[in-house]
Amino acid sequence: MHAHAERLDATPPHTPHDNGTDPGEVELHARNVTFDWSDVPLHWIPGHPIASDFISVLNLLLPEGERWFVQTYNEALPLVRDEELAATMRGFIGQEAMHAEAHDHVLWEFLDHHGIDPRPYARQMEWVFRKVLGPLEKGSAEAKQKHLIERLWLIAAIEHYTAILGDFALNNTWTEVGAHPTMADLFTWHGAEEVEHRAVAHDVAVYFGDSYLRRGRAMLIALPALMILLFRGFRFITSQDTSIRHNNFFYRQYHYMRGVRAGVLPTIRSVLLATVSYFRPGFHPTEIGSTAQAVAYLASSPAARNAS
Repeated sequence: MHAHAERLDATPPHTPHDNGTDPGEVELHARNVTFDWSDVPLHWIPGHPIASDFISVLNLLLPEGERWFVQTYNEALPLVRDEELAATMRGFIGQEAMHAEAHDHVLWEFLDHHGIDPRPYARQMEWVFRKVLGPLEKGSAEAKQKHLIERLWLIAAIEHYTAILGDFALNNTWTEVGAHPTMADLFTWHGAEEVEHRAVAHDVAVYFGDSYLRRGRAMLIALPALMILLFRGFRFITSQDTSIRHNNFFYRQYHYMRGVRAGVLPTIRSVLLATVSYFRPGFHPTEIGSTAQAVAYLASSPAARNAS
């Protein structure tokens, strides 16, 4: 898998909670990445089969979601008169398109290869993102504009969680516990770009219709919807994972908590607490994560180096 784009130069090491000087706003662009899935085991975090499967759910969920982001932003872009914001949106579109392509390869070269048939879940995601959340095909121009704004705020709410998970990807213990470097790099590269562009969706939604009511309403939709899709995907993968002998709620719960204690999974509590911050009137996404840390990892990502 290749996509042509410029790669950052400096190669500082990836360190948890990087305290380097924040570079401020950076020019967004899609990065050249390539991954080889031929030797990645299904349980890519040693000793943590449930954590491995839980994180792998994102490979099922993300491709259609990222393509929906791209489609919606392409719809909105011609309406933007602020050239600086438009340039940022184009960079965001490029990054999200690359994310969709990268995770799409994982479906067939990793999950399908290991006997996890992604087709039923992928078809459901197509229905959700192309039909349920697609553009309004009928109605007045005013109704279509309103529908677009609601979708932009929904994307902003979802991007709140991708930024939170991106920060987690940059500051977890995958490397320390011996996680396979290819899968760890996929999610850390993706997470770093989510931190890098964490404010874009919020700023775009504000540009089209600054409304605390819309912001709150979008979050009240996004959180339960994401939870349902995530845990549905988790059950979907574990039901096909024949190496798990005791596949029941208590087994999954026990091993999920093991993953949390080992630092390879985020806590549900931390995600819920971060949700509360989104409802604070003065909240801005730049409060999440570190741009310096994200850019540092992106400069040293093995996938970017392999592609170059």
